[in-house]
Amino acid sequence: MAERKVRVRFAPSPTGALHIGGVRTALYNYLFAKKHGGDLLLRIEDTDSQRFVPGAEEYIIESFNWLGIKFDEGVGIGGDHAPYRQSERKDIYKKYVDQLLADGLAYIAFDTPEELEAKRAAIPNFQYDARTRMQGVNSLTLSAEEVQKRIDNGDKYVVRIKIEPNEDVEVHDLIRGKVVINSNILDDKVLYKAADQLPTYHLANIVDDHLMEISHVIRGEEWLPSAPLHVLLYRYLGWADTMPQFAHLPLLLKPEGNGKLSKRDGDRLGFPVFPLQWKDPKTGDVSSGYRESGYLPEAVVNFLALLGWNPGIDREIFSMQELIDLFSLDRVSKSGARFDYEKGKWFNHEYMINKSDEEVAEMFMPTLKEKGIECPFDTVKYIVSLVKSRINFANELWDQTSFFFEAPTAYDEKSVKKRWKENSPEMMRQLIEVLKGIDDFSAENAEKVVMDWIAKNEYNTGLVMNSFRLTVVGEAKGPHMFDITAIIGKDETIARVERALEALK
Repeated sequence: MAERKVRVRFAPSPTGALHIGGVRTALYNYLFAKKHGGDLLLRIEDTDSQRFVPGAEEYIIESFNWLGIKFDEGVGIGGDHAPYRQSERKDIYKKYVDQLLADGLAYIAFDTPEELEAKRAAIPNFQYDARTRMQGVNSLTLSAEEVQKRIDNGDKYVVRIKIEPNEDVEVHDLIRGKVVINSNILDDKVLYKAADQLPTYHLANIVDDHLMEISHVIRGEEWLPSAPLHVLLYRYLGWADTMPQFAHLPLLLKPEGNGKLSKRDGDRLGFPVFPLQWKDPKTGDVSSGYRESGYLPEAVVNFLALLGWNPGIDREIFSMQELIDLFSLDRVSKSGARFDYEKGKWFNHEYMINKSDEEVAEMFMPTLKEKGIECPFDTVKYIVSLVKSRINFANELWDQTSFFFEAPTAYDEKSVKKRWKENSPEMMRQLIEVLKGIDDFSAENAEKVVMDWIAKNEYNTGLVMNSFRLTVVGEAKGPHMFDITAIIGKDETIARVERALEALK
């Protein structure tokens, strides 16, 4: 048999913002597909109409556009297997529901929510399965005539898979190896709901994966308990020979403590768990996003790729193409990956440093415009070059550079206490005269003149320069002093020292 073309899918439900764990799943699917010259599909699994959230689908698509994860087929793109929204495929699924019923591999159940609740109360660890199904109101306990009569009367019903008891079901997982689960722990899952004429996830994703010729299902570890059911469905539908290979990815774990990463962890510790900012249409609550928090998409991709996968190389910075070339499922961990959000900041810092000064300056220009500051782009570019090694995010640039554009209006108390000594005013008055006498105010020349004056007078260099920085910047921060003075110019430098002398009497 000819080797199948690699075709993988990412199939989110539009029930809210896309969790960063889902983004990592999509990324691994993308890397795997590109590594093997295959296709990645985007399918929207919206069969649960009760949980549908307006705007969620658009949010998902925009997130991947920002991250640079490109789909070959799917919602918003099209392809030979359209439609790619499950709600638009309801006519397709009914055929397979009928097939399972005709083959005696599924049955119709009329049990009401109240009846099921009563059974849960009466029977410890109740589940609808081979041991309990004959106590239910279903097509196994009712005559064919009674079933048809109930359907004709409009009684609500579901279709359940009929799981045979005490059968060992094998799942061959590319990450975890052979997983064997006994069918006794599986319940007769609902496959189809007559109320909205839509299948549940379990049937819909099997039918779609088969019809869309999916070769590998790479998904989160939380779906591993469903894998035996999906194996059985492939067998029941006669598709065992074309069943995709499964790979269940490790969970993303909380930064501290036990359990999987949640939005609450991000809220508590101050980091995003969504790719983009999300506003809940029901509550109006706004959740932070990586994009709006100032992360670069390529840094987020690099960070996520290494959460649960080891490239086997002793370095951490990789381009998307390098990740594609190196990616393999056999280097994906079986155990969960601790979500180190501080490491995420480190990745962004590294990518900011490696951006050209021009690119970082472009990112900074909107902030300057917002503050009403006009400055030649080349000057902004030079300023950025002096400080970009000090920042993790572009939104930190103003804090690191504001003194280039605006004179300080206050002086940091701690810096004043530590840096402004009894003889600082006299030294600064002398320094003003030295600065006035400098014609070439370039960084190199101004530094030479000032340092010669300090040496000649046998002043403490640290004391003079710390006091000088305080008068010009307003606090003890910033790049080389004479780079600052060269940019703001001679007149502004002198004016700032004079203003500080007045303020710091």
